[in-house]
Amino acid sequence: MITQVTKGIKISVHTSFEGTFFKNYKMHFAFGYTITIENQSKDSVQLTSRHWEIYDALNELEILDGEGVIGKKPVIKPGQSHTYTSGCLLASPIGAMRGHFNMVNFTSTEKFRVFIPTFKFHAPFALN
Repeated sequence: MITQVTKGIKISVHTSFEGTFFKNYKMHFAFGYTITIENQSKDSVQLTSRHWEIYDALNELEILDGEGVIGKKPVIKPGQSHTYTSGCLLASPIGAMRGHFNMVNFTSTEKFRVFIPTFKFHAPFALN
């Protein structure tokens, strides 16, 4: 598991290989990831949007921006956490993701970024 703390917000990431399949006559590798956002600060915060950089060993960088995570903009009170699971399709059996969440501190109304550490994907058969 990979973890990182920014301004009292701890991000933990666990990845998994979900399998392979053909789509549009090309082999794709499916990976899952579970992210836990733990509020270790003294203020309530809300996740408003996300930014992802997706690296595929065979393709160029893909950048994705969007509101919330999986259709939600969770409010996380001090001492609480929010966990969600999502996925990623790559054209190769090896890749990585990194990014950040845009957050709002409800006490100070400050907007800030919480960095998501780089986490790697690899199909079990791709590495010795």
